[in-house]
Amino acid sequence: MFIVDINDIENILKDYHIFSKIIQITELQRYDYENSNSEQKKVRLIIKADLEEFSSLVIRLKNESDVTIELIESQCEFADTLSNNGVATPYQYKICDKFAKWYSINGYDVIATVEEFAENEIKTVDEVTARKTGKLLAAMHNISEANNLHIHNGVLFNFFERNELFDFETFSSIKSGLEDKDRVIFDSIVNKYNTYMNILSPLKECKKYAVQGDISNCNLYQNASEEIGVFDFNRSGDNILFCDAVMQSVFEARLMDYPKNKDNDFEVKILMSFLDGYCSIRPFSEYEKKFFPYLYSIINAFWSSDIRWDKDSLLNQYKKGDTEGVHRRLIKIHEHLALNDKKLS
Repeated sequence: MFIVDINDIENILKDYHIFSKIIQITELQRYDYENSNSEQKKVRLIIKADLEEFSSLVIRLKNESDVTIELIESQCEFADTLSNNGVATPYQYKICDKFAKWYSINGYDVIATVEEFAENEIKTVDEVTARKTGKLLAAMHNISEANNLHIHNGVLFNFFERNELFDFETFSSIKSGLEDKDRVIFDSIVNKYNTYMNILSPLKECKKYAVQGDISNCNLYQNASEEIGVFDFNRSGDNILFCDAVMQSVFEARLMDYPKNKDNDFEVKILMSFLDGYCSIRPFSEYEKKFFPYLYSIINAFWSSDIRWDKDSLLNQYKKGDTEGVHRRLIKIHEHLALNDKKLS
Protein backbone atom coordinates (compact mmCIF):
# COMPACT_ATOMS: atom_id res chain seq x y z
CA MET A 1 0.00 0.00 0.00
CA PHE A 2 1.25 3.45 -0.93
CA ILE A 3 1.94 5.41 2.27
CA VAL A 4 3.14 9.01 2.56
CA ASP A 5 3.80 11.07 5.67
CA ILE A 6 4.40 14.72 6.48
CA ASN A 7 8.13 14.41 5.74
CA ASP A 8 7.41 13.10 2.25
CA ILE A 9 5.05 15.99 1.54
CA GLU A 10 7.48 18.54 3.02
CA ASN A 11 10.20 17.29 0.66
CA ILE A 12 7.92 17.78 -2.32
CA LEU A 13 6.86 21.27 -1.22
CA LYS A 14 10.48 22.34 -0.73
CA ASP A 15 11.12 21.57 -4.41
CA TYR A 16 8.27 23.97 -5.19
CA HIS A 17 9.90 26.57 -2.88
CA ILE A 18 7.22 26.24 -0.20
CA PHE A 19 8.91 26.03 3.20
CA SER A 20 6.08 26.62 5.68
CA LYS A 21 5.67 24.00 8.41
CA ILE A 22 2.94 21.44 7.76
CA ILE A 23 0.37 21.19 10.56
CA GLN A 24 -1.40 18.10 9.21
CA ILE A 25 -2.09 16.14 6.04
CA THR A 26 -5.43 14.62 5.06
CA GLU A 27 -6.29 12.15 2.34
CA LEU A 28 -8.96 13.53 0.00
CA GLN A 29 -9.01 10.65 -2.49
CA ARG A 30 -7.25 7.32 -2.93
CA TYR A 31 -7.29 4.69 -5.66
CA ASP A 32 -5.28 1.62 -4.69
CA TYR A 33 -4.93 -0.22 -7.97
CA GLU A 34 -2.69 -2.84 -6.36
CA ASN A 35 -5.83 -4.28 -4.73
CA SER A 36 -6.35 -6.09 -8.05
CA ASN A 37 -2.65 -6.52 -8.88
CA SER A 38 -0.16 -6.21 -6.05
CA GLU A 39 2.79 -6.12 -8.46
CA GLN A 40 1.81 -3.13 -10.57
CA LYS A 41 2.19 -0.39 -7.91
CA LYS A 42 -0.32 1.89 -9.63
CA VAL A 43 -1.95 4.52 -7.46
CA ARG A 44 -3.78 7.82 -7.35
CA LEU A 45 -3.59 9.72 -4.07
CA ILE A 46 -4.75 13.28 -3.39
CA ILE A 47 -3.49 14.89 -0.20
CA LYS A 48 -4.54 18.14 1.49
CA ALA A 49 -1.74 19.80 3.46
CA ASP A 50 -2.59 22.43 6.07
CA LEU A 51 0.38 24.75 6.61
CA GLU A 52 1.33 26.99 9.51
CA GLU A 53 2.01 30.18 7.55
CA PHE A 54 0.55 29.41 4.15
CA SER A 55 -2.70 28.58 2.42
CA SER A 56 -3.74 24.94 2.43
CA LEU A 57 -2.43 23.01 -0.57
CA VAL A 58 -3.45 19.99 -2.59
CA ILE A 59 -0.75 17.52 -3.64
CA ARG A 60 -1.78 15.07 -6.35
CA LEU A 61 0.31 11.90 -6.60
CA LYS A 62 -0.33 9.37 -9.33
CA ASN A 63 1.04 6.52 -11.34
CA GLU A 64 -1.65 5.20 -13.67
CA SER A 65 -1.31 3.06 -16.78
CA ASP A 66 -2.97 5.60 -19.08
CA VAL A 67 -1.30 8.69 -17.59
CA THR A 68 2.01 10.23 -18.63
CA ILE A 69 3.80 13.24 -17.24
CA GLU A 70 3.27 14.90 -20.63
CA LEU A 71 -0.51 14.44 -20.27
CA ILE A 72 -0.54 15.86 -16.76
CA GLU A 73 1.57 18.80 -17.91
CA SER A 74 -0.86 19.55 -20.76
CA GLN A 75 -3.84 19.34 -18.40
CA CYS A 76 -2.15 21.75 -16.00
CA GLU A 77 -1.28 24.10 -18.86
CA PHE A 78 -4.94 24.04 -19.94
CA ALA A 79 -6.07 25.00 -16.43
CA ASP A 80 -3.42 27.71 -16.32
CA THR A 81 -4.60 29.18 -19.64
CA LEU A 82 -8.19 29.24 -18.38
CA SER A 83 -7.02 31.04 -15.24
CA ASN A 84 -5.06 33.59 -17.25
CA ASN A 85 -8.22 34.29 -19.25
CA GLY A 86 -10.52 34.95 -16.31
CA VAL A 87 -11.79 31.52 -15.25
CA ALA A 88 -11.41 30.89 -11.51
CA THR A 89 -9.13 27.90 -10.91
CA PRO A 90 -6.82 27.10 -7.97
CA TYR A 91 -3.30 28.48 -8.38
CA GLN A 92 -0.84 25.83 -9.56
CA TYR A 93 2.79 25.85 -8.45
CA LYS A 94 5.73 25.22 -10.76
CA ILE A 95 9.18 23.74 -10.39
CA CYS A 96 11.76 24.65 -13.04
CA ASP A 97 8.93 26.06 -15.17
CA LYS A 98 7.05 22.73 -15.06
CA PHE A 99 3.92 21.81 -13.14
CA ALA A 100 4.68 18.10 -12.65
CA LYS A 101 7.64 16.06 -11.42
CA TRP A 102 8.43 12.37 -10.85
CA TYR A 103 9.20 11.23 -7.28
CA SER A 104 10.19 7.91 -5.72
CA ILE A 105 8.40 7.58 -2.39
CA ASN A 106 8.47 4.42 -0.27
CA GLY A 107 9.04 2.13 -3.24
CA TYR A 108 6.52 3.85 -5.54
CA ASP A 109 7.27 6.07 -8.53
CA VAL A 110 4.62 8.81 -8.72
CA ILE A 111 4.03 12.07 -10.58
CA ALA A 112 3.35 15.01 -8.25
CA THR A 113 1.62 18.35 -8.76
CA VAL A 114 0.91 21.08 -6.21
CA GLU A 115 -1.97 23.58 -6.20
CA GLU A 116 -3.96 25.75 -3.84
CA PHE A 117 -6.82 24.09 -1.97
CA ALA A 118 -10.18 25.31 -3.31
CA GLU A 119 -12.18 26.62 -0.37
CA ASN A 120 -16.02 26.78 -0.42
CA GLU A 121 -16.61 23.68 -2.50
CA ILE A 122 -20.15 23.61 -3.90
CA LYS A 123 -22.03 20.73 -2.30
CA THR A 124 -25.48 20.99 -3.93
CA VAL A 125 -26.83 22.31 -7.22
CA ASP A 126 -29.89 24.55 -7.57
CA GLU A 127 -31.17 26.64 -10.50
CA VAL A 128 -28.89 29.57 -9.69
CA THR A 129 -25.84 27.33 -9.44
CA ALA A 130 -26.79 25.51 -12.64
CA ARG A 131 -27.06 28.76 -14.59
CA LYS A 132 -23.69 29.96 -13.29
CA THR A 133 -22.14 26.59 -14.13
CA GLY A 134 -23.51 26.79 -17.67
CA LYS A 135 -21.95 30.23 -18.07
CA LEU A 136 -18.67 28.90 -16.68
CA LEU A 137 -18.61 26.03 -19.17
CA ALA A 138 -19.39 28.39 -22.07
CA ALA A 139 -16.54 30.70 -21.05
CA MET A 140 -14.18 27.73 -20.89
CA HIS A 141 -15.29 26.57 -24.33
CA ASN A 142 -14.78 30.05 -25.80
CA ILE A 143 -11.26 30.24 -24.38
CA SER A 144 -10.39 26.76 -25.63
CA GLU A 145 -11.62 27.50 -29.14
CA ALA A 146 -10.10 30.99 -29.35
CA ASN A 147 -6.69 29.69 -28.24
CA ASN A 148 -6.90 26.43 -30.21
CA LEU A 149 -6.26 24.40 -27.05
CA HIS A 150 -5.90 20.63 -27.21
CA ILE A 151 -5.27 17.74 -24.82
CA HIS A 152 -4.72 14.34 -26.39
CA ASN A 153 -6.80 12.35 -23.95
CA GLY A 154 -10.18 10.60 -23.87
CA VAL A 155 -13.09 12.15 -21.96
CA LEU A 156 -15.98 10.78 -19.90
CA PHE A 157 -18.65 12.32 -22.10
CA ASN A 158 -17.77 11.49 -25.69
CA PHE A 159 -21.14 11.04 -27.40
CA PHE A 160 -19.79 8.89 -30.23
CA GLU A 161 -17.79 6.50 -28.04
CA ARG A 162 -18.41 4.56 -24.84
CA ASN A 163 -19.28 7.13 -22.19
CA GLU A 164 -20.60 7.58 -18.67
CA LEU A 165 -24.15 8.75 -19.53
CA PHE A 166 -25.78 6.29 -21.90
CA ASP A 167 -25.08 2.68 -22.84
CA PHE A 168 -26.31 1.35 -26.17
CA GLU A 169 -23.67 -1.40 -26.15
CA THR A 170 -25.12 -3.09 -23.06
CA PHE A 171 -28.63 -2.67 -24.45
CA SER A 172 -27.55 -4.46 -27.62
CA SER A 173 -26.13 -7.41 -25.66
CA ILE A 174 -29.54 -8.78 -24.59
CA LYS A 175 -30.92 -9.40 -28.09
CA SER A 176 -30.28 -13.14 -28.27
CA GLY A 177 -32.38 -13.90 -25.20
CA LEU A 178 -35.50 -11.95 -26.12
CA GLU A 179 -38.87 -13.50 -26.88
CA ASP A 180 -40.65 -12.79 -30.18
CA LYS A 181 -42.78 -9.84 -29.00
CA ASP A 182 -39.79 -8.17 -27.37
CA ARG A 183 -37.54 -8.90 -30.34
CA VAL A 184 -39.91 -6.78 -32.47
CA ILE A 185 -39.69 -3.89 -30.00
CA PHE A 186 -35.93 -4.33 -29.74
CA ASP A 187 -35.50 -4.17 -33.53
CA SER A 188 -37.68 -1.07 -33.71
CA ILE A 189 -35.54 0.62 -31.05
CA VAL A 190 -32.33 -0.27 -32.88
CA ASN A 191 -33.71 1.06 -36.16
CA LYS A 192 -34.67 4.34 -34.48
CA TYR A 193 -31.25 4.56 -32.81
CA ASN A 194 -29.49 4.03 -36.13
CA THR A 195 -31.68 6.66 -37.78
CA TYR A 196 -30.90 9.20 -35.09
CA MET A 197 -27.19 8.42 -35.13
CA ASN A 198 -27.14 8.85 -38.89
CA ILE A 199 -28.77 12.27 -38.49
CA LEU A 200 -26.14 13.16 -35.87
CA SER A 201 -23.19 11.84 -37.88
CA PRO A 202 -22.18 15.28 -39.31
CA LEU A 203 -21.22 16.29 -35.77
CA LYS A 204 -18.31 13.84 -35.96
CA GLU A 205 -16.66 16.23 -38.41
CA CYS A 206 -16.70 19.12 -35.93
CA LYS A 207 -13.29 20.12 -34.65
CA LYS A 208 -12.48 19.06 -31.09
CA TYR A 209 -10.97 21.31 -28.43
CA ALA A 210 -9.77 20.85 -24.87
CA VAL A 211 -12.47 20.57 -22.20
CA GLN A 212 -12.33 20.12 -18.44
CA GLY A 213 -14.43 17.03 -18.92
CA ASP A 214 -16.12 16.69 -15.51
CA ILE A 215 -18.10 19.77 -14.50
CA SER A 216 -19.82 18.64 -11.30
CA ASN A 217 -20.62 19.85 -7.82
CA CYS A 218 -17.65 17.93 -6.43
CA ASN A 219 -15.32 19.86 -8.78
CA LEU A 220 -16.80 23.34 -8.36
CA TYR A 221 -16.25 26.03 -5.76
CA GLN A 222 -17.27 29.61 -5.09
CA ASN A 223 -14.55 32.22 -4.63
CA ALA A 224 -14.61 35.39 -2.53
CA SER A 225 -16.25 37.29 -5.41
CA GLU A 226 -19.05 34.68 -5.52
CA GLU A 227 -17.84 33.48 -8.91
CA ILE A 228 -18.00 29.78 -9.58
CA GLY A 229 -14.62 28.24 -10.21
CA VAL A 230 -13.50 24.77 -11.24
CA PHE A 231 -10.77 22.40 -10.12
CA ASP A 232 -9.65 18.82 -10.88
CA PHE A 233 -8.58 18.55 -14.51
CA ASN A 234 -7.89 14.82 -14.20
CA ARG A 235 -10.48 14.02 -16.90
CA SER A 236 -9.51 16.81 -19.31
CA GLY A 237 -9.22 15.93 -22.96
CA ASP A 238 -10.48 16.90 -26.41
CA ASN A 239 -14.18 16.87 -27.24
CA ILE A 240 -16.74 18.39 -29.60
CA LEU A 241 -17.76 21.51 -27.67
CA PHE A 242 -21.46 21.33 -28.53
CA CYS A 243 -21.67 17.67 -27.48
CA ASP A 244 -19.77 18.45 -24.28
CA ALA A 245 -22.27 21.22 -23.48
CA VAL A 246 -25.30 18.98 -24.01
CA MET A 247 -23.92 16.02 -22.08
CA GLN A 248 -22.66 18.16 -19.20
CA SER A 249 -26.10 19.81 -18.98
CA VAL A 250 -27.80 16.42 -18.58
CA PHE A 251 -25.15 15.35 -16.08
CA GLU A 252 -25.83 18.54 -14.12
CA ALA A 253 -29.58 17.86 -14.13
CA ARG A 254 -29.49 14.18 -13.14
CA LEU A 255 -26.35 13.14 -11.27
CA MET A 256 -25.58 15.92 -8.79
CA ASP A 257 -26.58 16.46 -5.17
CA TYR A 258 -29.67 18.66 -4.94
CA PRO A 259 -31.71 20.41 -2.22
CA LYS A 260 -33.94 17.99 -0.32
CA ASN A 261 -37.10 19.99 -1.05
CA LYS A 262 -36.85 19.71 -4.85
CA ASP A 263 -40.12 19.36 -6.79
CA ASN A 264 -41.09 16.99 -9.61
CA ASP A 265 -39.97 19.42 -12.33
CA PHE A 266 -36.58 20.01 -10.75
CA GLU A 267 -34.59 18.05 -13.34
CA VAL A 268 -36.04 20.08 -16.21
CA LYS A 269 -35.47 23.33 -14.32
CA ILE A 270 -31.81 22.48 -13.71
CA LEU A 271 -31.32 21.42 -17.33
CA MET A 272 -32.89 24.59 -18.71
CA SER A 273 -31.06 26.83 -16.21
CA PHE A 274 -27.72 25.31 -17.20
CA LEU A 275 -28.43 25.67 -20.93
CA ASP A 276 -29.79 29.20 -20.45
CA GLY A 277 -26.56 30.18 -18.72
CA TYR A 278 -24.44 28.49 -21.36
CA CYS A 279 -26.29 30.07 -24.29
CA SER A 280 -26.14 33.53 -22.70
CA ILE A 281 -22.36 33.35 -23.25
CA ARG A 282 -22.06 30.93 -26.15
CA PRO A 283 -25.39 30.61 -28.03
CA PHE A 284 -26.08 27.42 -29.95
CA SER A 285 -26.11 28.03 -33.70
CA GLU A 286 -29.18 27.16 -35.75
CA TYR A 287 -27.15 24.25 -37.13
CA GLU A 288 -26.49 22.95 -33.59
CA LYS A 289 -30.06 23.47 -32.38
CA LYS A 290 -31.47 20.98 -34.87
CA PHE A 291 -29.28 18.23 -33.36
CA PHE A 292 -30.21 18.79 -29.72
CA PRO A 293 -33.46 16.74 -29.61
CA TYR A 294 -31.74 13.72 -31.16
CA LEU A 295 -28.80 13.92 -28.74
CA TYR A 296 -31.12 14.25 -25.77
CA SER A 297 -33.41 11.48 -26.99
CA ILE A 298 -30.58 8.95 -27.20
CA ILE A 299 -29.12 9.93 -23.83
CA ASN A 300 -32.57 9.67 -22.25
CA ALA A 301 -33.51 6.36 -23.90
CA PHE A 302 -30.27 4.53 -23.09
CA TRP A 303 -29.52 6.20 -19.75
CA SER A 304 -26.78 4.07 -18.13
CA SER A 305 -28.52 3.71 -14.78
CA ASP A 306 -31.68 2.40 -16.45
CA ILE A 307 -29.78 0.10 -18.78
CA ARG A 308 -27.09 -1.27 -16.50
CA TRP A 309 -26.57 0.05 -12.97
CA ASP A 310 -29.91 0.31 -11.15
CA LYS A 311 -31.22 -2.69 -9.21
CA ASP A 312 -34.15 -2.96 -11.64
CA SER A 313 -32.12 -2.03 -14.74
CA LEU A 314 -32.77 -3.68 -18.08
CA LEU A 315 -29.61 -5.80 -17.74
CA ASN A 316 -30.42 -6.97 -14.23
CA GLN A 317 -34.00 -7.86 -15.20
CA TYR A 318 -32.63 -9.79 -18.16
CA LYS A 319 -30.10 -11.68 -16.01
CA LYS A 320 -32.84 -12.64 -13.53
CA GLY A 321 -35.04 -13.94 -16.33
CA ASP A 322 -37.75 -11.41 -15.51
CA THR A 323 -39.37 -11.25 -18.94
CA GLU A 324 -42.10 -8.87 -17.79
CA GLY A 325 -39.51 -6.53 -16.28
CA VAL A 326 -37.51 -6.60 -19.52
CA HIS A 327 -40.69 -5.94 -21.51
CA ARG A 328 -41.55 -2.89 -19.39
CA ARG A 329 -38.04 -1.51 -19.81
CA LEU A 330 -38.14 -1.99 -23.59
CA ILE A 331 -41.52 -0.25 -23.82
CA LYS A 332 -40.11 2.69 -21.83
CA ILE A 333 -37.06 2.97 -24.10
CA HIS A 334 -39.29 2.83 -27.16
CA GLU A 335 -41.51 5.56 -25.69
CA HIS A 336 -38.53 7.83 -25.04
CA LEU A 337 -37.58 7.62 -28.70
CA ALA A 338 -41.15 7.79 -30.05
CA LEU A 339 -41.94 10.80 -27.86
CA ASN A 340 -39.14 12.68 -29.52
CA ASP A 341 -40.54 11.66 -32.92
CA LYS A 342 -43.60 13.75 -32.10
CA LYS A 343 -41.47 16.69 -31.01
CA LEU A 344 -39.42 16.51 -34.17
CA SER A 345 -42.24 16.08 -36.65
